[in-house]
Amino acid sequence: MMILASDWVAFHADRTPDKLAMIDQYTGQHLTYEQLNDRAARLATYMRDSWGAKAGDRLAILAKNSVDYFVFQFACIKLGAMMLPLNWRLAEQELDFILNNAEASGLVYDNEFAERIPPLVQKTTVAHTLRIDLGQAPLDAAPSFEEAIANAAPDVVMDPQTTHDTPVIIMYTSGTTGRPKGVLITHGMNFWNAINIGTPTGISHHSTQYVVLPTFHIGGLNLYANPLVHCGGTSIIARENDPGLTLRTLSDPELGVTHFFGVPAIYLFMSQHPDFDKTDLSRIESWGCGGAPMPASLLKTYAERNIIIQLGFGMTETSPTVFLIAKRRALAKPTSVGKPLMHTRVRVVNDQLQDMPIGEVGEVVISGPNITPEYWRRPDANEDSFSIDEHGNRWLHSGDAGMIDDEGCIYIVDRYKDMYISGGENVYPAEVEQVIFQLEAVGDVAIIGVPHDRWGECGKAIVVVKEGQQITRETIIDYCKQNLAKFKVPVTVEFVAELPRNAAGKVLKRELRKQYVPEAASSS
Repeated sequence: MMILASDWVAFHADRTPDKLAMIDQYTGQHLTYEQLNDRAARLATYMRDSWGAKAGDRLAILAKNSVDYFVFQFACIKLGAMMLPLNWRLAEQELDFILNNAEASGLVYDNEFAERIPPLVQKTTVAHTLRIDLGQAPLDAAPSFEEAIANAAPDVVMDPQTTHDTPVIIMYTSGTTGRPKGVLITHGMNFWNAINIGTPTGISHHSTQYVVLPTFHIGGLNLYANPLVHCGGTSIIARENDPGLTLRTLSDPELGVTHFFGVPAIYLFMSQHPDFDKTDLSRIESWGCGGAPMPASLLKTYAERNIIIQLGFGMTETSPTVFLIAKRRALAKPTSVGKPLMHTRVRVVNDQLQDMPIGEVGEVVISGPNITPEYWRRPDANEDSFSIDEHGNRWLHSGDAGMIDDEGCIYIVDRYKDMYISGGENVYPAEVEQVIFQLEAVGDVAIIGVPHDRWGECGKAIVVVKEGQQITRETIIDYCKQNLAKFKVPVTVEFVAELPRNAAGKVLKRELRKQYVPEAASSS
């Protein structure tokens, strides 16, 4: 059955035109739904008339968070084009690959990235550019985003025959192994994500969220900025995450923030900020977290302030929400992501797609209307990433190791690629990290497997010590021995000032392996 999609912004612009849709914290710009819709329609007209943009085209954006990011997104939706978000932390060669692979015809970019644009245009399929100034003096002669909107008429509306199957975003994964893959995200995926996340968080048209995750990731767009547009709520867009500014924003009664979502690193850095203990956070109704395992000790830190953080799990391929644990289980099962949300199905299976017994580790596979239809021009990835069961159901392989308990709650043990084998036993780094995080002096930690001439591999702990505190290698090893099986205890400990993280806050373990594995083959 064909399900038609709708223009969420246009809908609210008609019903509640004066309702505040978005605030740009960096510029102070406030947009009502009428203004957001008008700007998106004008930009769509400009890209149609000046760029020749049409349905199905890929239009890229290289920019930090702003309300203009969403103006561009909804302009693409009106055109039927696919928005291509670019991670501005990537190197030129990586951006070249993505732009050429997607065959992007247009590129919108932040003024501060002006020097990066000429070589990208020269080496890629990009033929048209538009510069976002955000009140700054322009650094090149490219057409201005603001002038383009001011001089265009708002005469583009979304094709009424657009369906839930129509792609609206092509988002490239981080490419931890090999080249990044372009994930197609459809109207339907965005819709089902909004429905899935709305119930457990209580999002409504009365809600206000503070958006700190980067909008070139699916989390920055769909946790929960786009769901708030769907229900007619308000989003405050931070240009970048800053722990002190986040605390001030969440406690400001005039802003009235009700919802917040962050990755564990964001919660960690907030808890370590000197203003954390004296900041009033009582107005927040819903605290969500995902993207990486959350230390139980950090959950406890917030729980001591009557803040219940709900752990979730998702992927770019799932748009992204799959889990968000119920508040009543959040502290009782601190390492679980709970049960699947209403309109998605999850299993823990073996290599033959057979369900694993309770308490045994297998791969987490996911099915439902929130799953990507395919990777862009990657038949090999499509074949490897999806399986069809005997009932004809299509399952996405997450690449995550998990297990299920007797209540049906699921635990994401770790990424399979981060698992190492020590003396024939599987070791999942997240479990070891949870234990080390219990030590008061530990500010951050990552475990990687390194070569060992007796056990094949053993654990190496890379530790960040909290400012003003001290801890020794021996203390860490001894604590692990008291709380873990012998084969899980790390053999070596390295102290560093900080761990490498991507823009979404995930620790880049591949960078740690590059740094430490060549020199780590030693016995103990």
